Amino acid sequence: MNKDLQDRTATNRQLMLEQLQKTPVVQVCCEKLGVARSTYYRWREEDPEFAKQADKALAEGVALINDLTESQLLSAIKDRNISAIFYWLNHRHSAYSNKLEITAKVKDEALTSEQEALIKKALEHASLLIDPSRKEHDDNQH
Repeated sequence: MNKDLQDRTATNRQLMLEQLQKTPVVQVCCEKLGVARSTYYRWREEDPEFAKQADKALAEGVALINDLTESQLLSAIKDRNISAIFYWLNHRHSAYSNKLEITAKVKDEALTSEQEALIKKALEHASLLIDPSRKEHDDNQH
């Protein structure tokens, strides 16, 4: 690769990182810079350091957009926008969050040992049941 092409590539990579911090959408950044998406992904594949920097830039860009979005949401709430108010309450206040109610008629039948084992395993996977051996281990850690 000649020196001029290396310099242009390095400049474009730096501009890409800066753009990703502002707009964390690869396609949009590529279009703004006139760089093909395939080129961006080739850069990532060829240069692990660039890939790390790009991931960091994307994360910073997402954080920026999240901050801007929350700011707009708060402004809408202050303007008494009922949709914004509902959105905030549904996502930030437990009393307004979506709930699932399950009702059923329970037969008075005992579970088989296999059914009990399946339920126990499901609860363990859902982190709702603490394995007694883990509890002893956790207690010994404190």
